[in-house]
Amino acid sequence: MKVYRTRKGILLEDGGSHYLLENENWDQFINDDGLYDKLVDRIKTAKPLESAEKYLEEELLAPVQNQEIWASGVTYYNSKLGREEESKEAGGSNFYARVYEAKRPELFFKSMGYRAVGPNGKVRKRKDSSWDVPEPELTLSVTSSGKIVGYTIGNDMSSRSIEGENPLYLPQAKTYDGAAAVGPCILVQKEPLAGNTPIHMAINRAGKSVYTGSTSLEQLKRSLEELVHYLFLEYSFPHGCLLMTGTGIVPDSSFNLQSGDEIAISIDGIGTLINCVE
Repeated sequence: MKVYRTRKGILLEDGGSHYLLENENWDQFINDDGLYDKLVDRIKTAKPLESAEKYLEEELLAPVQNQEIWASGVTYYNSKLGREEESKEAGGSNFYARVYEAKRPELFFKSMGYRAVGPNGKVRKRKDSSWDVPEPELTLSVTSSGKIVGYTIGNDMSSRSIEGENPLYLPQAKTYDGAAAVGPCILVQKEPLAGNTPIHMAINRAGKSVYTGSTSLEQLKRSLEELVHYLFLEYSFPHGCLLMTGTGIVPDSSFNLQSGDEIAISIDGIGTLINCVE
């Protein structure tokens, strides 16, 4: 089942049918350890919409409200290599090699929900950055008790030039207006997401493909539960949170995002998150 946040209410999708739940509070609705069973019950009594096309094309919002968005770093081998490359001249490459093998993962604050960009919204590059990339990531919807109840797609926009200059600049490289995009929905299912789920990214410029890349969750070094465990060790989330789990798709050093680029990130079962660069 899929849960969409729209301007008209919460839209549920199941088996090709759509159901609109009006006057629901997103924070309370999604922050529920029994979310799957709740959706099953609500669909039993809800009336299907004749058409959901308008809601999906014109009314979609980012599937986050007052939740914080956090992110994980260096969880894929390709990410380790990319971080080492960008920070080599600054002498910081060893830090990324060490955190990849360390017991404790790299976790960092990415965005408040109200700053997040939704489907078809515009992401941004920092004006003081000279090298920028999108980072496609499976993103977890986690309740305030630390239970993973759903999955969405995240784009962790990043300044490689700023982080590469000094690893201590990571908050500036990662956290700024338009740096986090999530959507299009929260996928909720009874069983965990398959461990071989593929992730794809395509970038078009002026109607032409300039980058394509793929990976799968099989390449993720750490378990999803491990990342959530460390995030919740000494931090509380009264509304739950979204946690980006890191990227395994890293364009080489010759690639640099440009204004007007269209970024499409797809994860099987969830859908496709499309954003343009401002």
